[in-house]
Amino acid sequence: MRTQLTRLNCTLPAGLWELLQGESQKTHEPVSHIVSKALADYFDVLHHTLYQVSTATALIEGIYQGAVRVGTLREHGNLGLGTFEDLDGEMVIVDGHFFQARCDGSVREAADDVLSPFAVITRFAPDAHMELERCPDLSHLLSQFNRLRHSDNVFYALRVDGYFDYVHARAVCRAEEGVALVQAAAIQSEFEFRDVSGTLVGFWTPEYAKTLNVPGYHLHFVSADRTRGGHLLQCGGSSLRLQIQREGEYHVALPETEDFLKADLRHDPSADLAKAEGEKK
Repeated sequence: MRTQLTRLNCTLPAGLWELLQGESQKTHEPVSHIVSKALADYFDVLHHTLYQVSTATALIEGIYQGAVRVGTLREHGNLGLGTFEDLDGEMVIVDGHFFQARCDGSVREAADDVLSPFAVITRFAPDAHMELERCPDLSHLLSQFNRLRHSDNVFYALRVDGYFDYVHARAVCRAEEGVALVQAAAIQSEFEFRDVSGTLVGFWTPEYAKTLNVPGYHLHFVSADRTRGGHLLQCGGSSLRLQIQREGEYHVALPETEDFLKADLRHDPSADLAKAEGEKK
């Protein structure tokens, strides 16, 4: 495991130090995070920002109208996941390419004018990585990411590249507006890919943000030849490279569609998300 961070030692005037400490106490941000953002602003470079369209609760309630175009999402990053208008398949964003994993497990690249009702994206420049020679199952993979995470209270972007003995995945099929996600997921297609190289991308979300995003780990898969993919349910593999990025900011763009504005989003989505997103027992 190697962390790509550098320690900075410097001397500050007492007044500036007091301002820095005061800002940290007021915002509850670590001093190192404030300094990092200040330096990024000074040098006009982007610090890690998670950009999200809509909320998990809205998706649970069946709000599938397209809220943003792929071309707009592209401006906010190069790694992420989501879905498409009318819940038409799984979105997998790898190296700036937007792939649509359809309900038969096949994959095609999405054009800029395609609409999405829910997506999460970031500019990926990993803080740390590790090599995993052997991974028997998803539980083991996630336990290794737990070693790379240093907090349960911030968001993380994730990527895994390598060879997979098997991938158990699913993809939702096009659904009518208003059909709850749990109902749509009940008829989703599931499939297994064997002996395939590919990439997993996704995020870890804190429990307190469960009304906004899927709490815990959420990963999508696409094969190296970009022909197969879906929402990850289970996997095993070897010679895997795990990468992780801590997100410093979280931006949510709320849809202005009529359905979203009039929806009752007070429902706690936790149970429905677990049922819709997890592996069927």
